Amino acid sequence: MTESSLPVTSDLDEAITSWHEWFAHVRRGSAHTLISYANDIRHFCEFLSDHLGARVSVDALSRLEVRDIRAWLAHRAPDYENTSTARALSTVKSFYRYLEKEGMLTNSAIFHIRGPKLKKSLPKALAVEQAQQALDTIGTQHDDDWVNKRDVALLVLIYGCGLRISEALSLNYRDIPKGDSVSITGKGNKQRNVPVLPLVREAIGEYVAACPYPFTAAAPLFLGKRGKALDPAIFQLQLRKLRNALNLPESTTPHAFRHSFATHLLSNGSDLRSIQELLGHASLSTTQRYTHIDKTRLMQAYKNAHPRA
Repeated sequence: MTESSLPVTSDLDEAITSWHEWFAHVRRGSAHTLISYANDIRHFCEFLSDHLGARVSVDALSRLEVRDIRAWLAHRAPDYENTSTARALSTVKSFYRYLEKEGMLTNSAIFHIRGPKLKKSLPKALAVEQAQQALDTIGTQHDDDWVNKRDVALLVLIYGCGLRISEALSLNYRDIPKGDSVSITGKGNKQRNVPVLPLVREAIGEYVAACPYPFTAAAPLFLGKRGKALDPAIFQLQLRKLRNALNLPESTTPHAFRHSFATHLLSNGSDLRSIQELLGHASLSTTQRYTHIDKTRLMQAYKNAHPRA
């Protein structure tokens, strides 16, 4: 950024350039992110120039009050989505933190501002038929039979027990479920016991029997082709291939099968408290999101089936 491109004084222009370079080389920001951040700062400075009636300087930024920043947010409201404004506010806060770290200014006003409320996106679950189709097909994508059995076991475990992929891949050989439940370490190192269906135990057993690498008690349960712990990106790639092959929704990720686990349980009469414990949610409000999905499906079924709908 150059001074001529923004209504700012030379000291602020240099500060913006320095921040931009720091973010690119130290924080390793992507080209897309850098462009977005540059646009956010541009909009902020252009507004302030009109708002203050002068070119914007570092000193001007240090003297901004809460009402000035709220005026900027109000100015954006008619033309920008809340998600865009929330990101822009985060960008400006990041810029202020950088300026404070470099000793250029001190101003806490920006940090007293909360961004606009964002709508919580609903979990994207698969239909039961889609989930079954994925389970039936994922074991056909590799030339190595043991790798196919590994992918089947991992997907069956995630969908059958409602696990995060990180939880499934954190299991060691000694953690293989031998009874009707498995102990899972979730977020915040919280432990929970999750019921294990016979088909989950069978799938894991078939994979372990076919795996060419010897297991020790502390070895990762799910291994890559070279015998090391399976990289989640490898499995995510396999699901992308599966998604394309079966024409499944773009939202078909490992996490979608965890969502599907909860949604399908709810559809079949499970109560929210039980699902909360199975998923390891700290708050029931997180689990309650699934009721919205179920209601949507019920309404769609009603509209499709009711003679008067």
